[in-house]
Amino acid sequence: MRRRALLALPALLAAPRSLVAKPLARLALQPLGGALGAADVALVSIALRAFYAVEVTPLPRVALPRRAYYPPRKRYRAEKLLDFLSARVPVGALGVLGLTATDISTTKGDIADFGILGLATIDGRVGVLSSFRCRRRARSARHARERLGKVAVHELGHAFGLEHCPNRGCLMEDAEGSVLTCDREYELCADCRGKLALAGHPLAEGGAPPWPRP
Repeated sequence: MRRRALLALPALLAAPRSLVAKPLARLALQPLGGALGAADVALVSIALRAFYAVEVTPLPRVALPRRAYYPPRKRYRAEKLLDFLSARVPVGALGVLGLTATDISTTKGDIADFGILGLATIDGRVGVLSSFRCRRRARSARHARERLGKVAVHELGHAFGLEHCPNRGCLMEDAEGSVLTCDREYELCADCRGKLALAGHPLAEGGAPPWPRP
C-alpha cells in the first residue's frame, strides 16, 4: 500500500525566518486494545524521539477493530489494522503508529498468514506493531519493552521510505521472522541516516537509544 506525500506543516510568517524555530512534525501513537501497558507506550515514545525529530503524542486507547480479527489463528491482520489507522490520523499530524499487545500477521510470499512484529506502509503515514512476539524468550519485561521500541524505530523508518538494511546491527535489518535479531541491533547505520537526510526527514540530535549497546 502507498499513501500520499506527508503533509507539510504550516510556516510561521509573523516573525523573521531566522528567528523562527521550525516546529517538529507530530506523530500520534494509537494504543489498540487493553492489554498493552502504559510503560510500553512510554518506551516507544522515548525511542522514537531518540532517533527522529518528531513530537510524539499518545492518543486515547481504542478497541481493536473486529473486522481485522482472523479467527483461524486467533490474531489480527496487520494490513486491516493499517486501513483502520489510516482513518485515524489526527489533522496536521505526520502519521499514526498503532501499538498492540495481541499477535498480528500478514501474507508473506507463499505463507498466507505469517506472524510479524510490525508493518508499515512504505512512504506512507501509518504503521502498526505488536509486543506479542517481543516477549518471546525475553529476559525481563524491560527487555521485551526495549525490543518493542526498536521495532517502532524500524517501522517508522519504513514509513519514511527506508527499505530493509543489509548492515548487521542496524535497526532497519530484516528480522527474518525472529525477534532475536532485535537483540543485536542498537542504532540506525550511517547509510540509513544518510537516506533519511536526503529524503528530508530530520533526525534527532544527541539522543541516546533507551537500551544498552549489545
